[in-house]
Amino acid sequence: MEPAFPPSPALPPAILDPFGRAIRYLRISVTDRCDFRCVYCMSEAMEFLPKRDLLSLEELDRLCSAFVGLGVTKLRVTGGEPLVRRNILTFFNAMTRHLESGALRELTVTTNGSQLERFAADLAAAGVRRINVSLDTLDAGRFHAITRWGRFDQVMRGLDAAQAAGLKVKLNTVALKGVNEDELFTLTEFAAARGMDLTWIEVMPMGDIGNENRLDQFWPLTALRARLAQRYSLVDLPDSTGGPARYVRIEETGQRIGFITPLTHNFCESCNRVRVTCTGEIYTCLGQEGHSDLRAALRSSESDEALVTAIRAAIATKPRGHDFDYARGQEGGRISRHMSHTGG
Repeated sequence: MEPAFPPSPALPPAILDPFGRAIRYLRISVTDRCDFRCVYCMSEAMEFLPKRDLLSLEELDRLCSAFVGLGVTKLRVTGGEPLVRRNILTFFNAMTRHLESGALRELTVTTNGSQLERFAADLAAAGVRRINVSLDTLDAGRFHAITRWGRFDQVMRGLDAAQAAGLKVKLNTVALKGVNEDELFTLTEFAAARGMDLTWIEVMPMGDIGNENRLDQFWPLTALRARLAQRYSLVDLPDSTGGPARYVRIEETGQRIGFITPLTHNFCESCNRVRVTCTGEIYTCLGQEGHSDLRAALRSSESDEALVTAIRAAIATKPRGHDFDYARGQEGGRISRHMSHTGG
């Protein structure tokens, strides 16, 4: 039986960044480790952080609770692959108290789907209502080529388990030129048949990916949307889920399609989120190198006073936007860290 949560109270005061944007959304990475090695995300021979460098589950709880106390109402758990973190359900269950109090409006997770068969029911019991699942292809052979280590059948069983547990699933698909262009309509119809939203994401210049070339991978979503419009009637929607996606409805299927376009149409003016890594670094912009350390403040005292001060100081440095740019035929604004380090 799903836990019952009280009606949401009025929004509490939130921290404002230098541009007047209220910070309501925290994306917390609980591990940089992943059981896939996706070609646009990381190299196959990754060196992950020593486990001793990671925040403990208790420290993650305390850190997230401090953000909730400062007006964050949406918490997304990310990685790496968050569900490979040992005893991660302990953390989800701890966050349930903020849902029960009404301070936290949403607890959600982004996952590659590999562990959902094991964890979907427990996530639902902890108060997770919807999840994002990364899925770039419906072809098993292509799936293995993109993820290098992933098992397509395992992810499909995970999707089944998530829907059986009552979780609303949104598929996140990275638009890869020459790789999954021919699956645009197949993926659309798959999502429609299963009652799932589908969001397309432009590949971003983050981290060393070995011999792969992101410029070769880049499929602008302006071109993708134009191709969709050749087959379907698209209606722009004002919908927002608190993240960067812009949405349309396909009239023929009734489903919602999202577009995350950091390269062709950035979404910085409405950015309401910050990211914290599994080591306690806060990045106030995904597309900038600047960050601050929260771990030292977290560990300096049992009181949260230093931590809250450090959070406020970090948000006061949040930039207007990122510098991602492929227009000159190179990876403009490239970030040295991998997405798995910051949190997807």
